[in-house]
Amino acid sequence: MNIGLLLYIPYRDLENRIMAVITEAGYDVTLAQARLLQRIGPDGTRLTELAEAAQVTKQTAGFLVDQLEKAGYVERVPDPTDGRARLVRVTEKAKGAAPVAEAEIARIEAEWERHIGKRRMTQLREALEKLGEITDPYR
Repeated sequence: MNIGLLLYIPYRDLENRIMAVITEAGYDVTLAQARLLQRIGPDGTRLTELAEAAQVTKQTAGFLVDQLEKAGYVERVPDPTDGRARLVRVTEKAKGAAPVAEAEIARIEAEWERHIGKRRMTQLREALEKLGEITDPYR
């Protein structure tokens, strides 16, 4: 099995488990919407930047933002640096999901650490952070 698939399988499990607890907590978002929400910066992000970061078309990002806006998870606000542009910003409703997701991530990481051991988990994190230096274009 190639390394990409070996990296993807645990990530997919983590993502599915996070989505399950988010849904159980009453946050009605799809996986595609959640992936877009994750990429919105603390001060808001332009739609074109969201589309690029999520690796979707601007039309797809716009559609997802429309859905999220109708559900009350995001709002569009004027960009203070460019009067012609708008920023997509998360609302307090969306921010409420963060602690739910963070708690599940902590549970999952603890489970993984129990399974592979503290030393290996530390090494895994260090190796992935190092790989991020050459693979993460948004770093």
